[in-house]
Amino acid sequence: MERNERTIEVLNDLIRINNDRVEGYEKAVRETDETDVDLRNIFNRMAQESRNYTRELTNQVQRMGGEPASGTTASGKIYRTWMDVKSGFSRSERKSVLEECEFGEDAAQKAYDKALDPGNDLPPDVRTLVQGEKTSLRSSHDTIRNYRDMERKANK
Repeated sequence: MERNERTIEVLNDLIRINNDRVEGYEKAVRETDETDVDLRNIFNRMAQESRNYTRELTNQVQRMGGEPASGTTASGKIYRTWMDVKSGFSRSERKSVLEECEFGEDAAQKAYDKALDPGNDLPPDVRTLVQGEKTSLRSSHDTIRNYRDMERKANK
């Protein structure tokens, strides 16, 4: 596979994982109680973050002459279904939703790690874009993890 096609394929995978993230956080907003304004604000911000990344990645794919991906990953759909089941059985919905969001954040980190694998031979400008998004997503992951940890301590 030529480098350009491989790069487009990698970027399309990241578009899908960001679409998963948007759907996951929109679902998380619906799963949280209206009084959980702090979580709803974080979840809305993170969904917007991924919308922005999807836009950046889509523009890059188009500049390279490719067709941008749409939709989500199969694993993302499975994740959202599991979130449905788990939230119905949880004693602490805040904690449960945060745990599932962290699971999704871990998946995003893995997708970005895979994209940045040296074997993909990304052009320098694309590598810089992907690395910047990954760094920002790591910060979001850490925010979710910190909130989850606070909920675990509060529910002991």
